[in-house]
Amino acid sequence: MSIIEVKGVRKVFKKPVREPGLIGMFKTLFSFKYTKVEAVRDISFSLNKGEIVGYIGANGAGKSTTIKMMCGILTPTEGKITIDGFEPYNPKERKHVLNKLGVVFGQRTQLWWDLPLIESLVILKEIYDVTDKDYQERYQFLTKVLELDSFINQPVRTLSLGQRMRADLAASLIHNPKILFLDEPTIGLDVLVKDRMIEAIKEINQRYETTIVLTTHNMEDITDLCKRVIILDEGAILYDGPIKSIKTKFGDMRNISFLSKDQVNLEHLRNVLGTYAKIDEVDGYIHLTFDLSMISVNEVLKTILDLYRIEDIKIEENSLESIVKKIYETKQV
Repeated sequence: MSIIEVKGVRKVFKKPVREPGLIGMFKTLFSFKYTKVEAVRDISFSLNKGEIVGYIGANGAGKSTTIKMMCGILTPTEGKITIDGFEPYNPKERKHVLNKLGVVFGQRTQLWWDLPLIESLVILKEIYDVTDKDYQERYQFLTKVLELDSFINQPVRTLSLGQRMRADLAASLIHNPKILFLDEPTIGLDVLVKDRMIEAIKEINQRYETTIVLTTHNMEDITDLCKRVIILDEGAILYDGPIKSIKTKFGDMRNISFLSKDQVNLEHLRNVLGTYAKIDEVDGYIHLTFDLSMISVNEVLKTILDLYRIEDIKIEENSLESIVKKIYETKQV
């Protein structure tokens, strides 16, 4: 059974038409003129317990609007959303939904700014009516996986960005929610802290079977955490499915870069490989991009090694970022 159901959801905002200047501002107060902005257009999807799903799109695509509707902050103009069988925007059912949700926003905090982190966690324990036994079990686990010991007694205002993000993640999980919404959880973090966050999220998902919805512009986070991705554009879903399938659909691409001791004639290399590979030169390196359905890695490597003396070479898959960019450019999946 799905833990999140989104069916035919549409959200339209009314934006007042404002004339310029101070007079125009006062006229707006008494005017009934407005324009309609369709933020989300007829989207439908369902998420199962324990799934980690990447919910991605350009700025203004409708990601945050969808998340706010799933949290009950906004009410859909049309359609229906259920969280574990309850409507999050229904006043009578909202309390049931909030107990099942955890939310982390990259640029906002739910912690008390002047209190030590440990005090914030104790306050959240009381707010969510967590038993002493459950609190101790989760506190011990979260302190370990998120490495909170070194700053657990510091006021939140003294924490670095990386420390605060880990603290916010702990705060959102202290009541063991069934669903966790992560909005840019690794934004601004250095490589080491980011890796700790990613590993902690994986461990939390495995231990508690927490359903996780991840919105981010960092495609590496999506690749590291998610098997499924939902791509949103201008309020509509362009793609919903496994990451592996989307890579296959757009061609199983490979990128080979090499540095040669010999002078490389690009035209000659293009003639040898034909139209199967796109070839460019950047900072002395020769870059080849090709589809495995057209030519194999072995064939390309053999050609390169037969023609040139190689100093350095590397092989990479086509990144999810480049695939998503292609989807936005063509508007097709």
